[in-house]
Amino acid sequence: MIIALWIFGILLTLVYLLSGVSKTFRSKAALEPRMAYIEDFSTWQVKGIGVVEILGALGVILPLATGIAPVITGVAAIGLVIVQVVAIAVHVRRKEGKSVPVNIVLLLLAVVVAVLRFVTL
Repeated sequence: MIIALWIFGILLTLVYLLSGVSKTFRSKAALEPRMAYIEDFSTWQVKGIGVVEILGALGVILPLATGIAPVITGVAAIGLVIVQVVAIAVHVRRKEGKSVPVNIVLLLLAVVVAVLRFVTL
């Protein structure tokens, strides 16, 4: 189970670090061609989402890597589940059904990480 936790944790971290860094450090105009939903949010909201994604990614992997406060991995994964629930709601509201499967996969990945972390504590 620990190996699965590491694999899924690393995958989750990579996805959210890339997404979070992109949203945090790129302009809204640069993001809009790839992420149409961005038009519904202010620049600061987009950057805030990016920061939340970065913190979630770090919260998933750093406790695993250091062994310090391992419960944070599970808590961070639950936070990323919440991010995906909101993302799914935004895409459904905007009738962007093609984006929802990716969100569901990320949601399930975060659920698996949370469950594995809490089961192996």
